[in-house]
Amino acid sequence: MNALFTAAVAGLSAGGAYAILGVCAIFTYRLVAVVNFTGAAIGATGTFIMVALHEAGVPLLPAALLGIAAGAVSGILIGLVMTTWFANTNASTKAAVTAALLVGIIAIGLRLSGGQHPHSFPEIIAGSAFRLAGVEVTWAAVTTLILSVVFTIATEQFLARTRIGLQLRALSQRPMAAELIGIRVRLLALGVWAVTGAVTSFALMIIAPLRSPDFASLSLLVVPALAAALIGAFASFRAALLGGMTIGVLEGAVSAIDFVSQYRSTVPFIVILAVLLWSQRGARWDEAR
Repeated sequence: MNALFTAAVAGLSAGGAYAILGVCAIFTYRLVAVVNFTGAAIGATGTFIMVALHEAGVPLLPAALLGIAAGAVSGILIGLVMTTWFANTNASTKAAVTAALLVGIIAIGLRLSGGQHPHSFPEIIAGSAFRLAGVEVTWAAVTTLILSVVFTIATEQFLARTRIGLQLRALSQRPMAAELIGIRVRLLALGVWAVTGAVTSFALMIIAPLRSPDFASLSLLVVPALAAALIGAFASFRAALLGGMTIGVLEGAVSAIDFVSQYRSTVPFIVILAVLLWSQRGARWDEAR
């Protein structure tokens, strides 16, 4: 039981990152109407640029800041593609485009990063913060949890209480009308992409030392991110926050059970399936009656 609890606590770090990625997925969906499959790949881009700079001798802090900036620029580039050619398409088409872009980004990322060649991810935040029931809780876990909560609350308050937040809500609900009344629609949309790119890059930098050291593995963290967003019905930031943390804890707990530990990566898929089935319960019940 102690081993299970230890593994579950160890999953808090990943859970915080999943929560951040899930909140970013909802942020992008609510404000620019895109189910973004490239979110984790954008973060992986920033993370690997940080790693490349650090391996080249750049000190860790400047390398991390440049990596975060690279994540923001990568997000803007994806945003330019979406706003230039797919601004007026439906949600399904936009999702398909980001899925195709994900495949392309992974292919390019694997090529430039050496494929499956392992890299040494530096610990952005190292050390043990405190002990919980005899279990060491790292500063990385504490930081991702705090960052996920702060980002969730800040996002809600920003959208509700600021002028730019009001404009963003107008952009998400009535983009044509927003443009007609003088709101700089494209600039705001690119700002959304830049913010999510920077935030996801920082989140992945924190948990990268705990993951498989290749570009594809980090990019595919979009799956738990979308699972967390789905728990929030792509509407509730707080539900996505709790969902991401829960997925991380479940993954950690599963890794401590010998006969299922090798299937820990399936936890987000099971969560997605469970949420989809639960969301359809009303229709199925009506059919049964």
